[in-house]
Amino acid sequence: MITVHHLENSRSQRVLWLLEELGLAYAVKRYSRDPQTMLAPPELRAVHPLGKSPVVTDGEDVLAESGAIIEALLARYDLGGTLAPAAGTRERQRFTYWLHYAEGSAMNPLLLSLVFKRVREAPVPFFVRPIARGIADKVMGSFVIPQLQLHFDWIESQLAQFEWFSGTSFGAADIQMSFPLEAGSARGASDAQRHPHIARWLGAIHQRPAYNAALAKGGPYSYVSD
Repeated sequence: MITVHHLENSRSQRVLWLLEELGLAYAVKRYSRDPQTMLAPPELRAVHPLGKSPVVTDGEDVLAESGAIIEALLARYDLGGTLAPAAGTRERQRFTYWLHYAEGSAMNPLLLSLVFKRVREAPVPFFVRPIARGIADKVMGSFVIPQLQLHFDWIESQLAQFEWFSGTSFGAADIQMSFPLEAGSARGASDAQRHPHIARWLGAIHQRPAYNAALAKGGPYSYVSD
């Protein structure tokens, strides 16, 4: 039996969605974030030493890292190749690029944005507060925000040319890219006026039955927006 160790409002929502698209039976073990740190609870370390989500157990195997989980599950269960283009095609090259870009490039400025937002809002002595906020604002203005614009403009340009990330067909690369684009949209890095094709793509994934079935099983997910 496949078990998804699912942390609320996290990348593991993508794994639930993938399993729904594949039509596989699976169990969900839910974990709540620490209300103060917003980090995963220590119980996840009993499953994988890093204590991160997503983690999937499939028989004796423990799978971690979103992209690696997707590749492993596709290799085992998507025998008809419904969610990945054929090897050796340009579509497969695009698929591989976006599968790795999602975490290798797109998430970096989003994580920095979250970190410096917390630095700016952290409870510190009053005489330190202007310094902390000044540093955070400087880094955000000179580096983080320009990087967010660079990446989301790049993604927009690609979705202006292609309906889905691999090309003309929906696939697992779209599932992998959902988290950075939903997080970016929720945090103001992207909007329908500046990035209409990203907005179109988000609307399309939110209409997929498997996406909504995964939401029903995974529980509240704050990055959903129409």
